[in-house]
Amino acid sequence: MARKIVVTSGKGGVGKTTVCANLGVKLANLGFRVALIDADIGLNNLDVVMGIENKVMFDMSDVIKGRCRLKQALVQDFRYPTLYILPSAQLDINANISGKDIENIVETLSPYFDYILIDCPAGVDIGFHRAVFSANEALIVVTPHISSIRDADKVLSLLSNYPLHSKKLIVNRVRGDMILSGEIISIEKIMEILGLPIMGVIPDDDEISTLSTLGAFAYGTSGSRAFSILAENVHNGSKKIYDCTYKYRGLVGVIRRNIKRRV
Repeated sequence: MARKIVVTSGKGGVGKTTVCANLGVKLANLGFRVALIDADIGLNNLDVVMGIENKVMFDMSDVIKGRCRLKQALVQDFRYPTLYILPSAQLDINANISGKDIENIVETLSPYFDYILIDCPAGVDIGFHRAVFSANEALIVVTPHISSIRDADKVLSLLSNYPLHSKKLIVNRVRGDMILSGEIISIEKIMEILGLPIMGVIPDDDEISTLSTLGAFAYGTSGSRAFSILAENVHNGSKKIYDCTYKYRGLVGVIRRNIKRRV
């Protein structure tokens, strides 16, 4: 049976969908069967990030309304044979889809996958509750900014109403140079404020943002290494954290920090 993990954030624009996609890719690279479910109805873009938008024939709404079988709506990623994507409603944005509908889909998929990652819409309205309903674990994506941390705290209070047996943080878009200079909140402080353990730290990597819009994924970059560590932590329960500050330490690091500040 699959582990059912909702990837949520509260605040939009923190890179939640990109995190969900890259985590799915890394888990598939480890040999696991992974299903990505886009639960953001109306503002969905997981198919775009995954580069499969031109392959979508049916979507979640079609499955729920009985217009196709679930197997027909799943899109197999052409690069990773154990990775499948269930697109959200493409046209039927006013579809009356409930949390129970998504739960039925998740339970049907569960025997065939090791991981089901549910990409939750931003905000804390009905879309949030619909996405969380079928999960038993939650990864909360947050950036090292006060507004994001505040919204994540609101999300945590709502998640307490669900029987989740695991809630952990992913800190995204971290600038190591700014942490060392004290310009943004440290990882330790975020963990202290929100009272949750850190599952992973993802650096502010331009290649992640650029390539994800092209349906491609970078290898050999700092972002790729950080996502590999995240996937290992998710599966093994390990606590390795990518150090975003290492290349900004020492004399050479100071030079890099100054250059970064001017760019």
